[in-house]
This record gives sequence, structure tokens and C-alpha cells, in this order.
Amino acid sequence: MKQVKTWSGRLSLLVMLLLMSGCFGNENLTALDPKGPQAQWIFNNMVLSLYIMAFVTLVVFAIFFYILAKFRRKEGDDEYPKQVHGSTVLEITWTVIPILLLLVLFVPTIMGTFEFAESQAPEDVEDAVYIDVTGHQYWWQFDYEEGFTAGQEVYIPTGERVYFTLNAQDVIHSFWVPALGGKIDTVPGIENTLWLEATEPGTYMGKCAELCGPSHALMDFKLIALEREDYDQWVEDMVAKADVEQPEDSSVQQGYEVFQESCISCHAVGGAGSASGPTLTNFADRKTIAGYLENTDEQLEAWIRNPDEFKQDNNMIPFPEEDLSADEMDALIAYLRSLDVREEDDPE
Repeated sequence: MKQVKTWSGRLSLLVMLLLMSGCFGNENLTALDPKGPQAQWIFNNMVLSLYIMAFVTLVVFAIFFYILAKFRRKEGDDEYPKQVHGSTVLEITWTVIPILLLLVLFVPTIMGTFEFAESQAPEDVEDAVYIDVTGHQYWWQFDYEEGFTAGQEVYIPTGERVYFTLNAQDVIHSFWVPALGGKIDTVPGIENTLWLEATEPGTYMGKCAELCGPSHALMDFKLIALEREDYDQWVEDMVAKADVEQPEDSSVQQGYEVFQESCISCHAVGGAGSASGPTLTNFADRKTIAGYLENTDEQLEAWIRNPDEFKQDNNMIPFPEEDLSADEMDALIAYLRSLDVREEDDPE
């Protein structure tokens, strides 16, 4: 690669890299393409701040270059210029203008802060959705009022506010869906609230935005927004899965027995099992394993065999071949593939 040596070339390269930096990654993992009213408000305030900063920068540079040109030393200037010790008009001007600019930012910020602090739906709103969120190292737990639990993927209806109550099980985490709104910390022993609204169906990427350990960067989740009718059907299907029945297929039955012996002490399916790990009720519907790995048989086996290879310092127990044979692994994967709720693919 040819080295860029000129200042103009280096500047052009820097500008190009800055412009291209927003072109990579999932399009729904950005605050610059808002998909909800809260995210739109944040974006509008970012743009307003940018305009104000650009205005101030232009004014300062204009004054700077004007002074350089007007008061530069000219040929024949051998005397000291007139000494000016202060100007009441200028002092008032550069004090009042910043105050006015700050007020332009302050007023909408305070108004939005109070609006986004609402933790309950208005009394005239029926069927408002409330979801309890718990942050763990390094996964998310979502508990619904209907009595079931989801892990790593949270479903909401579009076009209405969804109210979240947030806390943490171990250390401080931060719940953030950039395309839908701002982030809020989940703190052990402290309950925070947040509402989000998606204006259109889709799959929106979520992140932990607070350093919480070695695998913090991999503490991802998905928020899946559905039309209200589809969301209600999903809830109904999840509730129906609360009563776990033994599968009839022989290979799936074997996997069910492996799950009961090796996995149920940490994971739950429907209403049976432990909540110390992510609930697997709708595992086959999920696009990812552990929040970020592609949900394929190969990745699933690799994750079960040695989870620390993918998420350092996580609490998942490894199952090498001496603990779980190849046949048992195949049967377990077949059982996990049978845990589906939605027939159609999640929206992209």
C-alpha cells in the first residue's frame, strides 16, 4: 500500500475513514437511524447540539481570522498599539450568548428527561406491556407479566410504549437498544425503569453498555418488534409451553433425557428447570447462541463443549466428550432444535 505523505492526502484519508466508519455492522445497531420516538428525540438533540457547536466554531474562527488580518503588524509599525483593558459590552455579549445557547439545549433535554422517566402507562391505555429485565454475566433475562421467561431475545409489540423494570443479579450492567432509545444501568439491589417504542416491526440489536467483565463486549441481545396481533400470538404460544411434555420422537426423547440429566440444573424449558442460566423455551427460534454466535448445530456443539472459548469467564459448565458422548450430544441438539414457538422466521 502506497504511503500517504502529504498533509492534504492524510486529511482526505482521515475524512474518508470517518465517513466510512458508519457503514459497517448491523444497520439496527446505531443511534443515527432512529426507529422509535425516544431514539428520534435523542437524534434530534444530537443534531441540534451539532448545529450549535458548528455555529460557535464558525463564529470563533471568523473572529480569529478577522483579528489576525486587521491587527497584524504592518510595515512601519514601530510603536506599541493602543492598550485596551476591557469592554463591558463584549463581556456581557460573550456571557449572555453562551447562556442562551445552553438554554436552547437545556429546555428540550429536561422536558424529554421527565417524559422518558415515566414508568407506568396512562390509565386509559389497555393491555400495556411490562417486562422485568435482569442483567447477568453475560446474558439477559426477560420476565413477562403472563408468567413466562425469555432469555437473550425480548419480544415487544410495535406502535406502543413498552415498560421495562431493570435490575442486575451480580454486577452493574447497562441495557441499551441504540435504534430505539437511550441506555440505562441495571444495578444490583436498585430498580430502574425505562420505556421503549418501536415504530415498525424488525429485529433490533441490543448491547450491554457498562463494562461488566472480560466478556462485556459479547453481552448482546435482540429486541424483536412484532405487530400487535403477532405479538399476542407469540405470548399465547409461550404461555402454552409452560406445561412441558415429553417428546414422542425417539431421538428427541433421548435428548430430553440428556437435558434432564445434564442441563436442567441451570436452564429451564417452560416452567420446569432452573433460572440460573438463560431459559431455553424457544431456543430453536433464536438466531444466535449466547447472544452473538450463529445458531447452527456446529456452533451449538462447540459452545456446549467449551463455552469459555467463546465467552471468557462465563458461568456455563463445559461438557467435553468424556462427560457427554457424541451420540448424547446429537440427541441433545435434536431436542433443543424441537424447542420452537414461532413457525415463521423473525423479521429482519
